[in-house]
Amino acid sequence: MITAPQLRAARSLLGIDQRRLAELSGLSVPTIQRMEASGSIIRGNVDSLMKLIAALEMAGIELIGEGAVSQGGGRGVRLKTGFDPTRTSDGGDAEPGGSPP
Repeated sequence: MITAPQLRAARSLLGIDQRRLAELSGLSVPTIQRMEASGSIIRGNVDSLMKLIAALEMAGIELIGEGAVSQGGGRGVRLKTGFDPTRTSDGGDAEPGGSPP
């Protein structure tokens, strides 16, 4: 499974836009946009999800499941369990895009 935040982060790590990911995966740009706009777990037909995951993996992305250990090495990022990216450590709201100021 892949979440919408994982998808956005993967695309960001690769430095590609939605159009390029659509080309790599054989999906349409509106499909990529819908997937990224999902609340959490991406919902979609199995074929589209498999194409998306295969394209990300071929581009060098390792998707790490909840509680799983990375097997591939390399640099990456991971969101801490229970962390709310919309709140900062001082209790204020984070900047748009979920990043603390």
